[in-house]
Amino acid sequence: MIDEFVTIAGRLQREVAAVVAAPVLSDEHDPLHAVRASVEIQADATALLAAAVERARGTGRTWQEIGDVLGISRQAAFQRFGKPIDPRTGETMNTTPLPEAAALAGTVIDELARGKWEVVIDRCDDTVRERLNAEGLAVAWAQVIGMAGAYERRGQTEATRAADITITNTPLAFEAGDFTARISFRDDQTIAGLFILAV
Repeated sequence: MIDEFVTIAGRLQREVAAVVAAPVLSDEHDPLHAVRASVEIQADATALLAAAVERARGTGRTWQEIGDVLGISRQAAFQRFGKPIDPRTGETMNTTPLPEAAALAGTVIDELARGKWEVVIDRCDDTVRERLNAEGLAVAWAQVIGMAGAYERRGQTEATRAADITITNTPLAFEAGDFTARISFRDDQTIAGLFILAV
């Protein structure tokens, strides 16, 4: 663990030094060179941060302490860097959200806004379909409209993974209020949960 940290830190130091010195030491005037180098630095900085968090955890530091340093909650720190063990298998859980989750959530929200209730229900898994039908979905959306006015837009979706489900949270702006669409997806891209929550 320490070796990995030192290796990444050394590489990052060399990359930063090269970018800083490049305008002085090189005749290259291509500004994209600095962009490419900065992307590499960013990737290494991300890897360095992950290694530093792993090292801190290895020395007994808590998620609360790590979250405080990062300016986030202990749960957010754990969700970003933790390696939970699946109690069903004893294996490290996959914590990577479904890559298409943000786009899927956006599509579902757009379908809700257009009144395509049946299309949304068709995206749901069997468990959700047993409890929710197109009419119920239409009633729920109408209740939100009744409380907050016409739908205006959606914000940027955030996705996290919990066990076998990817959970998305998307801010929704209505003419007189804000809500969050929380949509959960299985790995087969079916909807495992759909909630419109007051902010």
